[in-house]
Amino acid sequence: MNTKLPTVVEPIHSRAAIAGHPLHPMMIHFPVAALIGLVGADAAYLWGGDPFWARAGLWLAGVGALGGWAASLAGLVDLLTVSRIRRLITAWGHAIMAVMMLSMATLNWRMRLGDDPGLYVMPWGLGMTLLTAFFISIAAYLGGRLVYENAVGVSTD
Repeated sequence: MNTKLPTVVEPIHSRAAIAGHPLHPMMIHFPVAALIGLVGADAAYLWGGDPFWARAGLWLAGVGALGGWAASLAGLVDLLTVSRIRRLITAWGHAIMAVMMLSMATLNWRMRLGDDPGLYVMPWGLGMTLLTAFFISIAAYLGGRLVYENAVGVSTD
């Protein structure tokens, strides 16, 4: 029988917050959804060849990249201004994965800009889309660990 009680962690409050609600987790949902949706748009374009899906992919890549960079600014404020967050290896890993993911997403979006957004979907666009989705999964896992194991941005009031 396990008699060990769970450890109570003192929450780490965000400095980039509105009324105590951290901005980074609020802002990241749409860019993540756009970049994951890009996997489906690329697959639909490759399967059917409809230019609609190439244009949709261009917009999804743009929303994901630009929205992700905006959300990352809120995360960066917390990383650089909250010493308890700065001391967490998980926070640095999350930040590094996010920068890698956003760099890939930005390159993917930039490559699609132009007269024919479907020109580079295969193989480079799809490859970068899948790699971006992989980096999202790692960054999301580490972000979840920050919240659930370290109580970053959590209020216990």
